[in-house]
Amino acid sequence: MALSQADEFWADFIKNTGRDEDDRCAGDIDFESGGIKNDAQVAMILAGKKKAIFSTFASYNADGEPLPVTGELYLLMDRSKTPRAVLELENVIVLPFNEVPWSLAQLEGEDSSLEEWKERQEEYLKDEGAIVGFTFSPDLKLICQIFNVVYR
Repeated sequence: MALSQADEFWADFIKNTGRDEDDRCAGDIDFESGGIKNDAQVAMILAGKKKAIFSTFASYNADGEPLPVTGELYLLMDRSKTPRAVLELENVIVLPFNEVPWSLAQLEGEDSSLEEWKERQEEYLKDEGAIVGFTFSPDLKLICQIFNVVYR
């Protein structure tokens, strides 16, 4: 049986990096926005401009997914679901939206100030809340995942 593109990429990662064959992929990161926006996010990661992503605790709870853990490995997928890199979580931080410092917000690589980041995030979180079933508030719990590209 032929391996999927993702399985082949993962096997190459293990072989070419000397990682333990027992290392498992925790999932994939593919930016739900899809399309060109997805590929722009992927390009920012590959260029080293984007080193973190934020998500809501409420989304993990609604999906019944476990929270990410430092050290986990993820496949970074482009909009065509082609694996582009392996990311390793360097740190996972849970904190309220209103306590996110600029030092973390700027790791997303998209904004020029904390105020700009908060404005963009608040709009996104209100939209996400309408879909997932939560109401935005300044103390909404966020999950900040800081990562490194360990293979491409």
